[in-house]
Amino acid sequence: MEKKDFEAWLDNISITFLSLTDLQKNETLDHLISLSGAVQLRHLSNNLEILLKRDFLKLLPLELSFYLLKWLDPQTLLTCCLVSKQWNKVISACTEVWQTACKNLGWQIDDSVQDPLHWKKVYLKAILRMKQLKDHEAFETSSLIGHSARVYALYYKDGLLCTGSDDLSAKLWDVSTGQCIYGIQTHTCAAVKFDEQKLVTGSFDNTVACWEWSSGAKTQHFRGHTGAVFSVDYNDELDILVSGSADFTVKVWALSTGTCLNTLTGHTEWVTKIWPIGREINCKCLKTLSVSEDRSICLQPRLHFDGKYIVCSSALGLYQWDFASYDILRVIKPPDFSNVSLLGFGEIFALLFDNRYLYIMDLRTEKLISRWPLPEYRKSKRGSSFLAGEMSWLNGLNGQNDMGLVFATSMPDHSIHLVLWKEHG
Repeated sequence: MEKKDFEAWLDNISITFLSLTDLQKNETLDHLISLSGAVQLRHLSNNLEILLKRDFLKLLPLELSFYLLKWLDPQTLLTCCLVSKQWNKVISACTEVWQTACKNLGWQIDDSVQDPLHWKKVYLKAILRMKQLKDHEAFETSSLIGHSARVYALYYKDGLLCTGSDDLSAKLWDVSTGQCIYGIQTHTCAAVKFDEQKLVTGSFDNTVACWEWSSGAKTQHFRGHTGAVFSVDYNDELDILVSGSADFTVKVWALSTGTCLNTLTGHTEWVTKIWPIGREINCKCLKTLSVSEDRSICLQPRLHFDGKYIVCSSALGLYQWDFASYDILRVIKPPDFSNVSLLGFGEIFALLFDNRYLYIMDLRTEKLISRWPLPEYRKSKRGSSFLAGEMSWLNGLNGQNDMGLVFATSMPDHSIHLVLWKEHG
């Protein structure tokens, strides 16, 4: 049949076919299929597959595809990425889906990052880190060796750890390399704090001293306490140093001259913790916090304060107060909490420990999600022979802050035991 005649015939057949009922159309197709050979059936099969198995993700507008993808869980999305290159491209570019998945894992989200592939990669990294935590494989250990007597004072800042010992020395260590940067002769150290130029020490000789790292020279001496000085803090801009002592007092000093400006009383036990100075000091007691009316339940000598909340551990659990109203916001009571102490508290995670383990708690569920075994470390009444390292990850991991020091404690053999984040695999 000539092409022109065929086209005319096909037009007439099409018009007639469209006029038929659905049943008649089906019977017509069945009849045509029965008359078809192998070539026609193969052609029909190929075209029907295209019509019946359309790639909806490819055909839909991108915004509508993203909306549908939001209903799938991350594990299913990862499986969908294996369907085709097109699916992988569309799913990987769905920023909101991966951001939400990361948030659900306790990950910090920087909304300014708009790279379509970035958040899928972050999620995969997050999954790995959370699996390591769940399997108790997120950390590794190391030791610092150099002191010849018990190490009583520890202070950590920006990758550097300062240690003060009964061997009448203080050392500054690079945690990442384990190298001692400075070592100077001091008095017996019960508390230490440092910056790039100087070291401030509280001592069992009832004094506070300021030392120069580069020369080891004592640049200032603060005398006035009648008991060991267990806590120190200072602010160069305000020219203030504050010390807490076993004589139950807190003293405020002029940092540059060593003059005692004020003595604060009211405690009935050792003052073992002074929170970092961020503003001028109001030398008045604002509030006394307790967890029982008769104060029979003791608060442990470690607390968290960020300007908004105060958190402290007790035999009854973790207590969180609102700093503005001093109201108790919540009490967290994990199993067997009587021996658990607080190391750090954030928006997402809390770092806790007892005699055997270091624990990470998800504060959204108030459940322990990981633990790490601890050696028989040296314990003290005031609890400053151990400390937490990097703390920003407690407000949410981000793939960059889960590195460096997690925990440090002094050991009976005078070494320092370190718990460090394991590098990402």
